[in-house]
Amino acid sequence: MDTSATLTSEYCDCIDRCSCDWGDVTRRKGVVESNETNAVFQFIHIKKTRGNRMKIHLILLSCFLGLGLTVPIERPTPKKETEPPRETADTGLYYDRYLREVIDVLETDGHFREKLQAANADDIKSGKLSKELDFVSHHVRTKLDELKRQEVSRLRMLIKAKMDATMEENVQIDHVALLKQFEHLDSQNQHTFEARDLELLIKAATADLENYDAARHEEFKRYEMLKEHERREYLKSLDEEKRRQEEARFEEMKKKHKEHPKVNVPGSKDQLTEVWEETDGLDPNEFNPKTFFNLHDTNGDRVLDEQELEALFTKELEKVYDPKNEEDDMIQMEEERLRMREHVMKNVDVNHDRLVTLEEFIKSTERREFNEPGGWETVDETQIYTEEELRRFEQELTAQEAALNKRAEELRQEHENLQQRQIELNVQKKEYQQAVMQMEQKKAQQAVAVPPAGPNGELKFQPQGSEVKPEEPHHGSEVHPGAPSDAPDHPPVQKDQESHQVQSIKEAEPAHSDQK
Repeated sequence: MDTSATLTSEYCDCIDRCSCDWGDVTRRKGVVESNETNAVFQFIHIKKTRGNRMKIHLILLSCFLGLGLTVPIERPTPKKETEPPRETADTGLYYDRYLREVIDVLETDGHFREKLQAANADDIKSGKLSKELDFVSHHVRTKLDELKRQEVSRLRMLIKAKMDATMEENVQIDHVALLKQFEHLDSQNQHTFEARDLELLIKAATADLENYDAARHEEFKRYEMLKEHERREYLKSLDEEKRRQEEARFEEMKKKHKEHPKVNVPGSKDQLTEVWEETDGLDPNEFNPKTFFNLHDTNGDRVLDEQELEALFTKELEKVYDPKNEEDDMIQMEEERLRMREHVMKNVDVNHDRLVTLEEFIKSTERREFNEPGGWETVDETQIYTEEELRRFEQELTAQEAALNKRAEELRQEHENLQQRQIELNVQKKEYQQAVMQMEQKKAQQAVAVPPAGPNGELKFQPQGSEVKPEEPHHGSEVHPGAPSDAPDHPPVQKDQESHQVQSIKEAEPAHSDQK
């Protein structure tokens, strides 16, 4: 077959829909001409199916000899897999989800996103940024309204659950604490999200985050004091010999915990260079602050937030804490991470917006303290609490223990009273059942027979004399059969009975008519 032959449009359509196992071949409709190329096309099978569908099995046997006109092969560009969105770390606030959802919705609006990026910390804290809410699109406002309604519903459920759990006699509900939950939104308007809601949300989040770290430090202090209190109480329960052994073991664990490599000061050149070398795998002699910043700005928002900063301290923390070691406390490790982050924020975050920009980071590397070598004092090397604080804490524990014991005794008395009451109720229940059974038996024994009735419903009465037995004669009396005076009195008795029956029927007729 000559390659200059014209392929019909039907054949070209078939070729366009065919694919070979060894590659993708795409042909266009038209005429394929070549004087220097020989090609052999063989169609094996063309089958028409229902609905004008065809299954075409094509074996293309072609040999291109010499320098000929080649057919371009179009390869589909591989689709770039989109990375899943980075999940924002939990801020620890009780309205964290509501805060993050509001921010995500606002960032979908182009105008507000530009204003947010251009705003500084003072504009955000003062509520100036909240005025831009009036310029966002309608569908964004609709989503914000829905988020607020969901948050109000959630808070109502929380308040109801708390009130149900504490609704007892002589229990005072702290209404101030309940209303405090609504400080991050306008509780007067529970249906729409307005500029006032955004302003309250920003102010509440800023204040709560500033107090959040202090609350974590206080919680850690109480944890350490409780741990020391329990250790001392345990030593008191031991005899002299076992007490010495336990104290020696405690000192050995403390000594073993302190045997670790040098911990660099967070944010110093030694600490950042170590991350540059071990985590990033780069030459420590070629450390570049800008490159380092971009590498660890994992979400690409051009700032290092608190979570991204804390991730830089992992190598330093691994020098001191190992979850496999008994002497290493992982709660102390989290306190150590918090202290490191606060140290960096204090020296790098100039505007105190809890974010580190590229400019702030580069300026911190130009300071004299950045290049000074030094070590970092870990938590176990610092004094967390004083003996006076420990003494007051133990007094609080004693008072709490006494209150709990008193409450436990009250609950025990209530339990005993309830058990005694249950016994009394069971006895009353048995007595009631017996009384009911006796009443049923009496009713069965004293069942009244129904008087007989006539064909027309009238009552029938039995003569009273029918049940009277004849009086037996007294002993010693004589009876003379023929004497008139001794004759039986049957006719007069029968007459009296008949008259009595007639009188009874007359008396019964008015009552019977009334019943009808």
